[in-house]
Amino acid sequence: MENHKLVMPEHLNHFGYLFGGNLLKWVDEVAWIAASLEFPGCRFVTIALDKVEFRKSVREGSILRFEVNIAKQGKTSAGYLVNVYRSALEKADEELIFSTHITFVCVDDSGNKTLIAGT
Repeated sequence: MENHKLVMPEHLNHFGYLFGGNLLKWVDEVAWIAASLEFPGCRFVTIALDKVEFRKSVREGSILRFEVNIAKQGKTSAGYLVNVYRSALEKADEELIFSTHITFVCVDDSGNKTLIAGT
């Protein structure tokens, strides 16, 4: 699945760079959407994000492309690889700026692990 986000002034810190927390929020959100679409009827919660390293800066006006692909599926959990690319409107190229694995677990109404439908 792919999704995009425009970096606006309200997403920036006092130095003019994207807050890392905003990027993590968007990663969690787009990956959750991918999991929910892939496994309809499951109530997913985030249980883990692997390696979190911010090695490239992001400025206002950047367009971020989120690429989400399933990496593993268990009986109660699903893991996704999320790659985030940065581009600018004035340039046609994009650059990988962030990558992580995120894991979700399917829970019931009481918050207990439950089987993913079809497993």
